[in-house]
Amino acid sequence: MSKCLDVGGQAVIEGVMMRGPGSMVIAVRRADGSIVVKDSEWVPLTRRWKFLKWPVIRGAIVMIEALMNGMQSLSFSAEIAMKDEELEAARSKEPSSTEPMESQDNSELVSDDSSELSTGVMTQGAIALSLTLSFAMGIGLFIYLPHAAASVLMNLVGGLPLAEAADVNSPLFHTLVGGIKMTIFICYILLIRRMPDIYRVFQYHGAEHKSIHTYEAQQELTVANARTWPTFHPRCGTSFLVFVIIISIGFFAAAFPLIGPLLFPEGLEGWRLSLLQASVKIPMMVPIAGLSYEFIKWAGRQKDSPFLKLLSVPGQLVQKLTTIEPDDEQLEVALVSLKRSLQREGQLDDPSYENCHFLPAA
Repeated sequence: MSKCLDVGGQAVIEGVMMRGPGSMVIAVRRADGSIVVKDSEWVPLTRRWKFLKWPVIRGAIVMIEALMNGMQSLSFSAEIAMKDEELEAARSKEPSSTEPMESQDNSELVSDDSSELSTGVMTQGAIALSLTLSFAMGIGLFIYLPHAAASVLMNLVGGLPLAEAADVNSPLFHTLVGGIKMTIFICYILLIRRMPDIYRVFQYHGAEHKSIHTYEAQQELTVANARTWPTFHPRCGTSFLVFVIIISIGFFAAAFPLIGPLLFPEGLEGWRLSLLQASVKIPMMVPIAGLSYEFIKWAGRQKDSPFLKLLSVPGQLVQKLTTIEPDDEQLEVALVSLKRSLQREGQLDDPSYENCHFLPAA
Protein backbone atom coordinates (compact mmCIF):
# COMPACT_ATOMS: atom_id res chain seq x y z
CA MET A 1 0.00 0.00 0.00
CA SER A 2 1.35 3.46 -0.90
CA LYS A 3 1.51 6.48 1.39
CA CYS A 4 -1.75 7.00 3.30
CA LEU A 5 -4.10 9.66 2.03
CA ASP A 6 -5.93 12.11 4.27
CA VAL A 7 -9.24 10.29 4.49
CA GLY A 8 -11.96 11.51 6.82
CA GLY A 9 -15.55 10.64 7.37
CA GLN A 10 -18.81 11.15 9.17
CA ALA A 11 -21.37 8.84 10.68
CA VAL A 12 -24.86 9.07 9.20
CA ILE A 13 -28.13 7.20 9.76
CA GLU A 14 -27.20 3.51 9.66
CA GLY A 15 -24.06 4.27 7.71
CA VAL A 16 -20.79 6.09 7.17
CA MET A 17 -19.61 8.71 4.70
CA MET A 18 -15.93 8.65 3.74
CA ARG A 19 -14.24 11.48 1.87
CA GLY A 20 -10.85 11.28 0.23
CA PRO A 21 -8.92 14.00 -1.62
CA GLY A 22 -11.04 13.45 -4.74
CA SER A 23 -13.95 11.23 -3.77
CA MET A 24 -16.95 11.01 -1.47
CA VAL A 25 -18.62 7.69 -0.66
CA ILE A 26 -21.71 6.96 1.44
CA ALA A 27 -22.46 3.41 2.57
CA VAL A 28 -25.76 2.72 4.33
CA ARG A 29 -27.12 -0.50 5.83
CA ARG A 30 -30.64 -1.29 4.65
CA ALA A 31 -33.33 -2.96 6.70
CA ASP A 32 -32.85 -6.22 4.78
CA GLY A 33 -29.16 -6.33 5.75
CA SER A 34 -27.73 -5.27 2.39
CA ILE A 35 -25.50 -2.21 1.98
CA VAL A 36 -26.32 0.59 -0.44
CA VAL A 37 -23.26 2.50 -1.69
CA LYS A 38 -23.33 5.91 -3.37
CA ASP A 39 -20.03 7.30 -4.59
CA SER A 40 -19.07 10.42 -6.50
CA GLU A 41 -16.14 12.57 -7.45
CA TRP A 42 -15.27 15.30 -4.97
CA VAL A 43 -13.50 18.50 -6.08
CA PRO A 44 -12.70 20.70 -3.05
CA LEU A 45 -12.63 24.47 -3.34
CA THR A 46 -8.96 24.47 -2.39
CA ARG A 47 -8.22 22.64 -5.65
CA ARG A 48 -10.13 25.20 -7.69
CA TRP A 49 -8.62 28.30 -6.08
CA LYS A 50 -5.08 27.85 -4.85
CA PHE A 51 -5.12 30.77 -2.39
CA LEU A 52 -7.73 28.89 -0.34
CA LYS A 53 -4.95 26.42 0.52
CA TRP A 54 -3.13 29.02 2.57
CA PRO A 55 -2.76 28.06 6.24
CA VAL A 56 -5.59 29.20 8.53
CA ILE A 57 -7.79 30.14 5.53
CA ARG A 58 -8.09 26.49 4.48
CA GLY A 59 -9.41 25.54 7.90
CA ALA A 60 -12.52 27.70 7.52
CA ILE A 61 -13.09 26.38 3.98
CA VAL A 62 -12.73 22.77 5.09
CA MET A 63 -15.23 23.34 7.91
CA ILE A 64 -17.86 24.77 5.52
CA GLU A 65 -17.32 21.97 3.01
CA ALA A 66 -17.56 19.36 5.76
CA LEU A 67 -20.91 20.80 6.83
CA MET A 68 -22.22 20.70 3.25
CA ASN A 69 -21.00 17.13 2.67
CA GLY A 70 -22.42 16.07 6.02
CA MET A 71 -25.86 17.42 5.21
CA GLN A 72 -25.86 15.75 1.78
CA SER A 73 -24.84 12.45 3.36
CA LEU A 74 -27.43 12.69 6.13
CA SER A 75 -30.10 13.51 3.54
CA PHE A 76 -29.18 10.42 1.52
CA SER A 77 -29.13 8.11 4.54
CA ALA A 78 -32.46 9.52 5.76
CA GLU A 79 -33.95 8.89 2.33
CA ILE A 80 -32.83 5.25 2.43
CA ALA A 81 -34.38 4.85 5.89
CA MET A 82 -37.67 6.39 4.75
CA LYS A 83 -37.80 4.16 1.67
CA ASP A 84 -37.33 1.10 3.86
CA GLU A 85 -40.05 2.27 6.25
CA GLU A 86 -42.44 2.91 3.36
CA LEU A 87 -41.70 -0.51 1.90
CA GLU A 88 -42.27 -2.21 5.25
CA ALA A 89 -45.52 -0.28 5.79
CA ALA A 90 -46.77 -1.25 2.34
CA ARG A 91 -46.01 -4.91 2.94
CA SER A 92 -47.72 -4.90 6.31
CA LYS A 93 -50.94 -3.78 4.58
CA GLU A 94 -50.82 -6.56 1.99
CA PRO A 95 -53.23 -9.48 2.49
CA SER A 96 -51.68 -12.52 4.10
CA SER A 97 -50.21 -15.01 1.67
CA THR A 98 -48.90 -18.52 1.87
CA GLU A 99 -45.74 -17.25 0.21
CA PRO A 100 -43.12 -16.26 2.81
CA MET A 101 -42.47 -12.54 3.03
CA GLU A 102 -38.76 -13.14 2.43
CA SER A 103 -39.43 -14.48 -1.04
CA GLN A 104 -41.00 -11.24 -2.23
CA ASP A 105 -38.97 -8.80 -4.25
CA ASN A 106 -36.83 -6.87 -1.81
CA SER A 107 -34.77 -4.80 -4.20
CA GLU A 108 -37.03 -1.88 -5.13
CA LEU A 109 -34.73 0.60 -3.49
CA VAL A 110 -31.66 -0.30 -5.49
CA SER A 111 -33.24 -1.23 -8.81
CA ASP A 112 -36.39 0.65 -9.77
CA ASP A 113 -35.55 3.66 -7.59
CA SER A 114 -31.78 3.73 -8.10
CA SER A 115 -31.86 6.66 -10.52
CA GLU A 116 -34.05 8.59 -8.12
CA LEU A 117 -31.78 7.87 -5.17
CA SER A 118 -28.63 8.82 -7.05
CA THR A 119 -29.96 12.37 -7.39
CA GLY A 120 -32.54 12.49 -4.61
CA VAL A 121 -30.42 14.35 -2.08
CA MET A 122 -30.73 17.89 -0.82
CA THR A 123 -30.68 20.59 -3.47
CA GLN A 124 -28.16 23.42 -3.26
CA GLY A 125 -30.92 25.74 -2.06
CA ALA A 126 -31.96 23.32 0.68
CA ILE A 127 -28.35 22.89 1.76
CA ALA A 128 -27.87 26.66 1.87
CA LEU A 129 -31.03 27.06 3.97
CA SER A 130 -29.99 24.27 6.33
CA LEU A 131 -26.51 25.75 6.70
CA THR A 132 -27.97 29.19 7.40
CA LEU A 133 -30.28 27.81 10.09
CA SER A 134 -27.46 25.73 11.59
CA PHE A 135 -25.13 28.71 11.72
CA ALA A 136 -27.86 30.87 13.26
CA MET A 137 -28.53 28.30 15.97
CA GLY A 138 -24.79 27.79 16.55
CA ILE A 139 -24.16 31.52 16.84
CA GLY A 140 -27.01 31.88 19.31
CA LEU A 141 -25.93 28.93 21.46
CA PHE A 142 -22.17 29.39 21.33
CA ILE A 143 -21.67 33.15 20.86
CA TYR A 144 -24.51 35.26 22.27
CA LEU A 145 -25.76 32.97 25.04
CA PRO A 146 -22.31 32.29 26.64
CA HIS A 147 -21.34 35.97 26.35
CA ALA A 148 -24.57 37.10 28.00
CA ALA A 149 -24.36 34.41 30.69
CA ALA A 150 -20.74 35.30 31.52
CA SER A 151 -21.67 39.00 31.77
CA VAL A 152 -24.51 38.22 34.18
CA LEU A 153 -22.32 35.93 36.34
CA MET A 154 -19.47 38.44 36.56
CA ASN A 155 -21.84 41.24 37.42
CA LEU A 156 -23.47 39.13 40.12
CA VAL A 157 -20.09 38.42 41.67
CA GLY A 158 -18.99 42.03 41.31
CA GLY A 159 -22.24 43.51 42.64
CA LEU A 160 -22.91 45.39 39.39
CA PRO A 161 -26.30 45.88 37.69
CA LEU A 162 -27.16 42.93 35.45
CA ALA A 163 -27.69 45.27 32.49
CA GLU A 164 -24.05 46.42 32.64
CA ALA A 165 -21.55 45.00 30.16
CA ALA A 166 -18.81 42.98 31.83
CA ASP A 167 -15.12 43.76 31.32
CA VAL A 168 -14.20 41.88 28.14
CA ASN A 169 -10.55 42.86 28.60
CA SER A 170 -10.35 40.45 31.49
CA PRO A 171 -8.95 36.97 30.70
CA LEU A 172 -11.28 35.68 33.41
CA PHE A 173 -14.29 36.77 31.36
CA HIS A 174 -13.20 34.81 28.28
CA THR A 175 -12.29 31.79 30.41
CA LEU A 176 -15.79 31.88 31.87
CA VAL A 177 -17.29 32.18 28.38
CA GLY A 178 -15.25 29.18 27.24
CA GLY A 179 -16.39 27.14 30.24
CA ILE A 180 -20.03 27.96 29.51
CA LYS A 181 -19.59 26.98 25.83
CA MET A 182 -18.06 23.66 26.83
CA THR A 183 -20.88 23.02 29.30
CA ILE A 184 -23.53 23.70 26.64
CA PHE A 185 -21.69 21.46 24.17
CA ILE A 186 -21.37 18.53 26.58
CA CYS A 187 -24.95 18.84 27.83
CA TYR A 188 -26.20 18.83 24.24
CA ILE A 189 -24.23 15.65 23.46
CA LEU A 190 -25.43 13.93 26.64
CA LEU A 191 -29.02 14.83 25.79
CA ILE A 192 -29.06 13.56 22.20
CA ARG A 193 -26.98 10.49 23.11
CA ARG A 194 -30.00 9.14 25.00
CA MET A 195 -31.97 8.91 21.73
CA PRO A 196 -31.76 5.36 20.26
CA ASP A 197 -31.16 6.57 16.69
CA ILE A 198 -28.38 8.95 17.75
CA TYR A 199 -26.84 6.22 19.92
CA ARG A 200 -26.49 4.10 16.78
CA VAL A 201 -25.03 7.06 14.87
CA PHE A 202 -22.39 7.35 17.60
CA GLN A 203 -21.66 3.64 17.12
CA TYR A 204 -21.09 4.27 13.43
CA HIS A 205 -18.87 7.17 14.46
CA GLY A 206 -16.74 4.70 16.39
CA ALA A 207 -16.72 2.36 13.38
CA GLU A 208 -15.51 5.20 11.16
CA HIS A 209 -12.55 5.87 13.47
CA LYS A 210 -11.63 2.20 13.79
CA SER A 211 -11.62 1.70 10.03
CA ILE A 212 -9.44 4.77 9.44
CA HIS A 213 -7.00 3.58 12.12
CA THR A 214 -6.78 0.25 10.29
CA TYR A 215 -5.98 2.00 7.00
CA GLU A 216 -3.41 4.33 8.56
CA ALA A 217 -1.70 1.32 10.17
CA GLN A 218 -1.57 -0.19 6.64
CA GLN A 219 -3.37 -3.31 7.78
CA GLU A 220 -5.77 -5.30 5.66
CA LEU A 221 -9.17 -3.65 5.78
CA THR A 222 -11.07 -6.40 7.57
CA VAL A 223 -13.55 -6.36 10.42
CA ALA A 224 -11.16 -8.44 12.55
CA ASN A 225 -8.36 -5.88 12.18
CA ALA A 226 -10.63 -2.85 12.65
CA ARG A 227 -12.15 -4.33 15.80
CA THR A 228 -8.80 -4.04 17.66
CA TRP A 229 -8.46 -0.26 17.28
CA PRO A 230 -9.83 2.43 19.64
CA THR A 231 -12.79 4.63 18.83
CA PHE A 232 -10.70 7.77 19.51
CA HIS A 233 -8.99 9.52 16.59
CA PRO A 234 -6.97 12.77 16.87
CA ARG A 235 -8.39 14.23 13.63
CA CYS A 236 -12.00 13.83 14.70
CA GLY A 237 -14.41 16.72 14.22
CA THR A 238 -15.38 16.46 17.89
CA SER A 239 -11.80 17.23 18.90
CA PHE A 240 -11.83 20.06 16.37
CA LEU A 241 -14.82 21.67 18.09
CA VAL A 242 -13.18 21.24 21.50
CA PHE A 243 -10.04 23.00 20.27
CA VAL A 244 -12.15 25.78 18.74
CA ILE A 245 -13.53 26.47 22.21
CA ILE A 246 -10.11 26.25 23.90
CA ILE A 247 -8.30 28.39 21.32
CA SER A 248 -11.09 30.98 21.37
CA ILE A 249 -10.37 31.66 25.05
CA GLY A 250 -6.80 32.76 24.42
CA PHE A 251 -7.61 34.42 21.09
CA PHE A 252 -10.37 36.64 22.47
CA ALA A 253 -8.40 37.42 25.63
CA ALA A 254 -5.52 38.70 23.47
CA ALA A 255 -7.59 40.41 20.79
CA PHE A 256 -10.22 42.38 22.73
CA PRO A 257 -7.83 44.73 24.55
CA LEU A 258 -6.40 45.63 21.10
CA ILE A 259 -9.59 45.96 19.07
CA GLY A 260 -11.80 47.43 21.80
CA PRO A 261 -10.65 51.07 21.42
CA LEU A 262 -11.04 50.77 17.64
CA LEU A 263 -14.43 49.07 17.37
CA PHE A 264 -16.44 50.02 20.44
CA PRO A 265 -17.71 53.64 20.42
CA GLU A 266 -17.18 55.71 23.54
CA GLY A 267 -20.36 56.19 25.52
CA LEU A 268 -21.87 52.90 24.40
CA GLU A 269 -22.84 51.02 27.55
CA GLY A 270 -24.97 48.26 28.99
CA TRP A 271 -26.61 45.59 26.88
CA ARG A 272 -25.94 47.48 23.63
CA LEU A 273 -22.20 47.33 24.25
CA SER A 274 -22.45 43.68 25.27
CA LEU A 275 -24.41 42.86 22.10
CA LEU A 276 -21.78 44.59 19.94
CA GLN A 277 -18.97 42.80 21.73
CA ALA A 278 -20.61 39.42 21.12
CA SER A 279 -21.30 40.28 17.47
CA VAL A 280 -17.63 41.13 16.89
CA LYS A 281 -16.76 37.55 17.83
CA ILE A 282 -18.61 36.12 14.83
CA PRO A 283 -16.08 37.09 12.09
CA MET A 284 -13.26 36.29 14.52
CA MET A 285 -14.37 32.64 14.51
CA VAL A 286 -12.87 32.28 11.00
CA PRO A 287 -9.22 32.56 12.10
CA ILE A 288 -10.02 30.56 15.25
CA ALA A 289 -11.45 27.72 13.13
CA GLY A 290 -8.40 27.98 10.86
CA LEU A 291 -5.98 27.72 13.78
CA SER A 292 -7.91 24.78 15.22
CA TYR A 293 -7.80 23.00 11.87
CA GLU A 294 -4.03 23.49 11.58
CA PHE A 295 -3.58 22.05 15.06
CA ILE A 296 -5.78 19.02 14.33
CA LYS A 297 -3.97 18.41 11.02
CA TRP A 298 -0.61 18.58 12.79
CA ALA A 299 -1.89 16.35 15.58
CA GLY A 300 -2.84 13.68 13.06
CA ARG A 301 0.85 13.39 12.08
CA GLN A 302 2.24 13.35 15.63
CA LYS A 303 0.45 10.42 17.24
CA ASP A 304 3.45 9.31 19.32
CA SER A 305 4.28 12.71 20.83
CA PRO A 306 3.82 12.78 24.65
CA PHE A 307 3.08 16.52 24.46
CA LEU A 308 0.40 15.92 21.85
CA LYS A 309 -1.15 13.15 23.90
CA LEU A 310 -1.49 15.60 26.78
CA LEU A 311 -3.09 18.25 24.55
CA SER A 312 -5.43 15.65 23.09
CA VAL A 313 -6.93 14.73 26.47
CA PRO A 314 -9.89 17.21 26.30
CA GLY A 315 -10.85 16.04 22.83
CA GLN A 316 -10.43 12.42 23.81
CA LEU A 317 -12.69 12.84 26.83
CA VAL A 318 -15.45 14.40 24.72
CA GLN A 319 -15.00 11.73 22.03
CA LYS A 320 -15.86 9.17 24.70
CA LEU A 321 -19.34 10.69 24.52
CA THR A 322 -19.66 10.94 20.71
CA THR A 323 -18.20 7.52 19.88
CA ILE A 324 -19.53 4.17 21.07
CA GLU A 325 -18.08 0.71 20.48
CA PRO A 326 -19.63 -0.58 17.22
CA ASP A 327 -20.68 -4.10 16.35
CA ASP A 328 -19.21 -6.08 13.45
CA GLU A 329 -22.01 -5.18 11.04
CA GLN A 330 -21.39 -1.47 11.63
CA LEU A 331 -17.66 -1.97 11.12
CA GLU A 332 -18.43 -3.71 7.86
CA VAL A 333 -20.38 -0.68 6.59
CA ALA A 334 -17.55 1.70 7.53
CA LEU A 335 -14.98 -0.52 5.79
CA VAL A 336 -17.08 -0.74 2.64
CA SER A 337 -17.27 3.06 2.49
CA LEU A 338 -13.53 3.37 3.11
CA LYS A 339 -12.56 0.70 0.57
CA ARG A 340 -14.75 2.25 -2.11
CA SER A 341 -13.22 5.67 -1.46
CA LEU A 342 -9.69 4.25 -1.66
CA GLN A 343 -10.61 2.37 -4.82
CA ARG A 344 -11.72 5.61 -6.45
CA GLU A 345 -8.49 7.26 -5.30
CA GLY A 346 -6.44 4.50 -6.95
CA GLN A 347 -5.24 3.13 -3.60
CA LEU A 348 -6.97 -0.27 -3.83
CA ASP A 349 -7.31 -2.60 -6.80
CA ASP A 350 -10.56 -4.57 -7.04
CA PRO A 351 -11.39 -4.88 -3.33
CA SER A 352 -13.98 -7.48 -2.40
CA TYR A 353 -17.51 -6.39 -1.50
CA GLU A 354 -20.23 -8.63 -0.16
CA ASN A 355 -23.97 -7.97 -0.16
CA CYS A 356 -23.48 -4.45 -1.58
CA HIS A 357 -25.56 -2.55 -4.15
CA PHE A 358 -23.79 0.31 -5.92
CA LEU A 359 -25.85 3.21 -7.19
CA PRO A 360 -24.80 4.90 -10.44
CA ALA A 361 -21.70 7.02 -9.84
CA ALA A 362 -22.26 10.77 -9.94
